[in-house]
Amino acid sequence: MRNNSTLKILIFTRDITHNPEKLTIYARITVDKKRAEISLKRYTTAYEWDDNKGRITGNSKRANLLNSYLDEVYLQILEAHKQLLSEGKVITAQAIKARFLGQDDDKYTLKELIDYHNTTQASILKPGTMKNYYSTERYLNKFLRDKKHTTDIFLKQLDYRFIVDFELYLRNYRPLKPRKTCSNNGTMKHLERLMKMVNLAVKLEWLPKDPFKNYKLSFQKNERCYLTERELKLVEDTSFTGKGYEKVKDVFLFSCYTGLSYIDVKELRNDQVVLGIDGHQWIYTKRMKTDEEVKIPLLLKAKKIIEKYRNNKELKITEKLLPVFSNQKINSYLKVIIKTCGIYKNATFHTARHTFATTVTLSNGVPIETVSKLLGHTKLSTTQIYARVLQKKVGEDMQELMEKLKNKNKLERSAAPKSY
Repeated sequence: MRNNSTLKILIFTRDITHNPEKLTIYARITVDKKRAEISLKRYTTAYEWDDNKGRITGNSKRANLLNSYLDEVYLQILEAHKQLLSEGKVITAQAIKARFLGQDDDKYTLKELIDYHNTTQASILKPGTMKNYYSTERYLNKFLRDKKHTTDIFLKQLDYRFIVDFELYLRNYRPLKPRKTCSNNGTMKHLERLMKMVNLAVKLEWLPKDPFKNYKLSFQKNERCYLTERELKLVEDTSFTGKGYEKVKDVFLFSCYTGLSYIDVKELRNDQVVLGIDGHQWIYTKRMKTDEEVKIPLLLKAKKIIEKYRNNKELKITEKLLPVFSNQKINSYLKVIIKTCGIYKNATFHTARHTFATTVTLSNGVPIETVSKLLGHTKLSTTQIYARVLQKKVGEDMQELMEKLKNKNKLERSAAPKSY
């Protein structure tokens, strides 16, 4: 694109302190008689400065260093002008100044991207998901401070090296207060969230290319913890004197027999238990995580738990179905309950959902498509994760096949031989 604008660059001094011993050096950019000035934060004296050359006189080490810096500034201003021309931007003195200082629209920073993402997505993503993004933001801030010795970087500085260094930082991070640190999958989750924010920057044209192009996330497949039929019965048959423990046990078992997650059980109301098309009680709700509609026929054991808390005064006021504590408190109580029952597994409340998928449904012959519907999964492949761990079910199915083949062979041998 041809541009007829005229560019002039002048390096000059100004006495802003009324002290000829300390003149401030400026760069003036003029485009079509419109000016923009930049203080270079360098100083000289009246007797050293040459107005005609716009440089310091003499050959001292200080003079050579300062003149070299002023030459570099001059070249950078020319480069900023050249970049704007090649990009087809409107050429003004202010535009060249902004590009030189890194303050134009093409100089977005990582912090600006994070702020934009969190502001625009806060009303779209679930609070739990946003909480994870805030956690990733905190780790990025620590990484920039500890390893890059800065508080922010330009998006153009995001490259493959930055991603690899951030991954290494997450894996080796040790907080001052002892607590659980990032596992492999936890590290990958932080990088996945950074990748999504970077993809947003590419779509907004804040970044010319995706630095994650050659980077591959490597999640490790972990077996889902669930309770076996024997372990589930152990929990059911154990009673607790403490009201809190008994309530946690009941809510956990309710989840084992409905497949609902913690937040979905917590938000359940009385009016969501309705009569289904078969004349039996069903739960009609929506998954908080995916907004997927879920309809679950109530099993007898789940009904009994609802009846147990039918006349609870506190629940009548809140209109909630069951007494559900905070997730942290429930998991704390649950560890005691599981240990008391003689079960040595690292169980959390989410274990109930896995138990429903494996022990309660798939192990008892419920088709995987039906289980997927009950769990509110949007993809069947998600449900297949639970099916992989059911070695017992695989063994039973193969045993059934063996019996069928054995009977088939017997019939073939007992059949009368054909004559030709």
